[in-house]
Amino acid sequence: MPSPEAEALRAQQFAFAAHIRDPAGAPPPPGIEDRRLQIYRDLFYHSVEGLLAGNFPICRRVLGHEGWHARVRAFYRDFRAQTPLFPEIGREWLRYLEVRRERGLDDPDWLLELAHYEWVEAALLLSEAEPELEGVDPHGDLLAGVPVLSPLAWALAYRYPVHRIREDFRPDAPGEAPTTLLVMRDTEGEVRFKEIGLLAYLLLTALAEQSDRSGASVLTQLAEQQHADPAAFLQQGGTLLGQLRERGILLGTRRAG
Repeated sequence: MPSPEAEALRAQQFAFAAHIRDPAGAPPPPGIEDRRLQIYRDLFYHSVEGLLAGNFPICRRVLGHEGWHARVRAFYRDFRAQTPLFPEIGREWLRYLEVRRERGLDDPDWLLELAHYEWVEAALLLSEAEPELEGVDPHGDLLAGVPVLSPLAWALAYRYPVHRIREDFRPDAPGEAPTTLLVMRDTEGEVRFKEIGLLAYLLLTALAEQSDRSGASVLTQLAEQQHADPAAFLQQGGTLLGQLRERGILLGTRRAG
């Protein structure tokens, strides 16, 4: 059974932690000078805020000082992260924004998508995935064979034009068509974004989801879904597959056996 001293220390630690998280709503433990508490209040909050600001600089600028800090303080006060790892704080921020959306809180409709767009850069930069070239024919027939997609190339689709949102452009409604982007980490470790057409997005998504089918099979299925002429679609798609290989987005085809 814990001693009275241990119980008192535990209670003081809980009171201290609660106050640091929510200075306005949780009283400080007795006997600690406020000047000293202020050092801890600032240290902990600014550590979290600085990490988030580094991951989401556009969100920070677009929301403005008041809007940004109000949400960071609420995140710091109310949200219970699932990991203690600093590199994962960006993913936790996304989870928090999803909770805010589910609760109907007053966020711009595009905020979660903008945050995801910013998070992707850090996620791909930190990804430990590497292209696996063993078992890949770099010169294989992309229509007859099974195309192999680089794990460092991600196709993304958003309702809002997230790559254009800035302080002077805050869209009032989603675009008429989805915004489709490709994000890729190049051989020098740089993460780059590029706007791509809908066909390229659909093709890359299908190749990622159906990694055991030939290029021709995937394109034929897409033609049926798009109600397009199969022969013309196959020709256009074959050209696109070759372009994707030239850019390193496709590594080649899977070797038989």
